[in-house]
Amino acid sequence: MADDVTISARHVIKAFGQGAAAVRALDDVSVDIRRSEFFTLLGPSGCGKTTLLRLIAGFEMPTGGEILLDGADISTLPPNKRPVNTVFQSYALFPHLTVAQNVAFGLQMLGKPAAEVKATTERMLALVKLEAMAGRKTAQLSGGQQQRVALARALAPQPKVLLLDEPLSALDLKLRKEMQIELKRLQLETGITFVFVTHDQEEALTMSDRIAVMSAGKVQQVGTARDIYIHPRNRFVASFIGETNFLTGTAEDGALRLGTGERIEMPGLRASPGPTTAIVRPEQLRLGKTADGGLQARVVSLVYFGTDTHCHLHLADGTELVARLQSPASGEAGLSRGDSVGIRFAEGAVQQVED
Repeated sequence: MADDVTISARHVIKAFGQGAAAVRALDDVSVDIRRSEFFTLLGPSGCGKTTLLRLIAGFEMPTGGEILLDGADISTLPPNKRPVNTVFQSYALFPHLTVAQNVAFGLQMLGKPAAEVKATTERMLALVKLEAMAGRKTAQLSGGQQQRVALARALAPQPKVLLLDEPLSALDLKLRKEMQIELKRLQLETGITFVFVTHDQEEALTMSDRIAVMSAGKVQQVGTARDIYIHPRNRFVASFIGETNFLTGTAEDGALRLGTGERIEMPGLRASPGPTTAIVRPEQLRLGKTADGGLQARVVSLVYFGTDTHCHLHLADGTELVARLQSPASGEAGLSRGDSVGIRFAEGAVQQVED
């Protein structure tokens, strides 16, 4: 095991039920989570991300495989024997205790001296910027403040790993964005390994050092936000991370031949029997006059989003594409529904992906 790896899942299987009715929530999952990184498990509901988090926490035991922490197998250790803490969606605060008492609770259960409990509690409240709220009951706090208390309580015992199970899901959009920045700040300041579970791709892209994209109990791809967005491994990752246009055709001589008969030059395109799928992100489409060449398309609709405009297009064979244009976009601001346009792509923008 590499020295910089804190958590390692090795060929982990988790099945619920027995016999033919058993359902595999995790199907041979292997992933390494590095020391002091913000690592995100990202995927749709039912993909297995929360199950993997619960296995790391000790709330579930694997059906097969191992969970290692610093090289030691912790697969069968109970939660209270693991140097791991969890922040839940519900925060699970004690309403009858003050903010400071909530933060101090875990330290007291560990039998820490009173002076250490007091000093650590004060330090944690300063870290989450809640010193002025120390004497308040948690019911008197806003949702964002309650979340900060839950974070301070979980960080106080200085766990090696902090697990976060969709902790931002109950917050409104503005507060959620603010807390994304705060969570990343806390992770950087404490140096603790954060493992974050979410189905929200924007959260994952905003905060993560690396992301594991999951689907149907398997890890589809692990990488930085930039790597996964620019070089998705397969069709699922391409469709789940950001908006994507799909082009289906036949590979021939370094080009993709579309159903319309038009060719898109793709140096290095791998020839394969049958249809081949390529992707291109909406911001990498360039629109111009039909006389300028490129793929020929018709404008179906224009949707204004303030900073940009989404231009929905149809090719001659009915293939739908979306171009994301800056608002106003030079040379493209005069587009109207029904216009014919030529489409070109940024260099290297069209990529082949596995189905």
